Amino acid sequence: MSKRDEYIAKMKLQLDELDAKMDKLEAKATEAKEDARAKYKEEMAKLRQQSRAAKGKLEEIKAAGEDKWEALVTETEKIRDAIAHSYNYFKSQL
Repeated sequence: MSKRDEYIAKMKLQLDELDAKMDKLEAKATEAKEDARAKYKEEMAKLRQQSRAAKGKLEEIKAAGEDKWEALVTETEKIRDAIAHSYNYFKSQL
């Protein structure tokens, strides 16, 4: 397995884990008071959008040549870190 394939597998696993955590958090948010639900729904939409962006970058890495994929790693990791930060902040608000 190439270094790129290992990275893709590792990043996909991390993004899938974040998605699973978001699913649990979304279920918990539906139990919130009615006035808070709209805010939670808005925040979840932002998290899901960030997740789609990260998966898009991961697809770019898959399609990139061996000589170019590493240039996309930093962007992908920044997006992943932003998702994790947003998730943790949102979770702390529940």
